[in-house]
Amino acid sequence: MKRSIVVAYCILFLGSMDASGQRHQSCTGPQLGTWKLLSYATEDLATGQKTNLLGAHPSGFLSYGSDCRMYAILIKDGRKVPATFVPTDAERIDLYIGLVTYAGSYSIKGDEVRHFIDASWNQSWTGTTQVRRFRINDNHLYITTLPAKNPLTGKKSSSVLVWSKVD
Repeated sequence: MKRSIVVAYCILFLGSMDASGQRHQSCTGPQLGTWKLLSYATEDLATGQKTNLLGAHPSGFLSYGSDCRMYAILIKDGRKVPATFVPTDAERIDLYIGLVTYAGSYSIKGDEVRHFIDASWNQSWTGTTQVRRFRINDNHLYITTLPAKNPLTGKKSSSVLVWSKVD
């Protein structure tokens, strides 16, 4: 009898782990789902100047899964389509400058979300933790970056990103 209980416990415990031996996580809450980017405003903390680094109408998506995985893709307003299917080096640079994207896992505690970056458009972000403040009001998600060096400008800044829930 004891042996069957131990075997059943091992099956349940091991069944909740992935191939690397990690326990499967489960996330819940109003952040779950896909969000469409509405705006991305940045404030230079030294000067107080506010800019829309990705233009007045950036596009992109943010997704939070119940498996505690997330991805973000932000695209600059008005990116030019390359002249041919294969962009030139200059066109590649222009496309890259207008892109921010990363993916990883996440955790939430209070009004703070932590993004644990596994893959990123900017390799210096890969392996880092990006901490954000967030709030949800109706169908809008507001994410505020903590004061830090902006990866697009290099200046110490804080940004507010506004997202709407995708139905």
